[in-house]
Amino acid sequence: MSDVFKTCPQCNCEYAYELNETQYACPDCGHEWNPNDVVEEEQLIVLDANGNKLSNGDTVIVIKDLPVKGAAKPLRAGTKVKNIRLTEGDHNISCKIDGFGAMALKSEYVKKV
Repeated sequence: MSDVFKTCPQCNCEYAYELNETQYACPDCGHEWNPNDVVEEEQLIVLDANGNKLSNGDTVIVIKDLPVKGAAKPLRAGTKVKNIRLTEGDHNISCKIDGFGAMALKSEYVKKV
């Protein structure tokens, strides 16, 4: 067996391992697959307010004061948001912001640093 770890195509776990010459398995979700059969999915394309392409792990800055449901104060323009994750849907950025916690943002209200 190979000591090289693969990334699981289902949950993106980095510790999937080789079962035999044709099969890999994921210790987190239990998914088994043949790496030769995995088809690359289309990349999610998300653009910021200036039209720059965003990627997972990017740092962005909020360009407009945004009201936050349940918070006493809005998310201020100029707030730096690190390590974003891109998602499907209307609010296509998932992130954690100091002082606010986990939240989803619309890409039209941020710019890439």
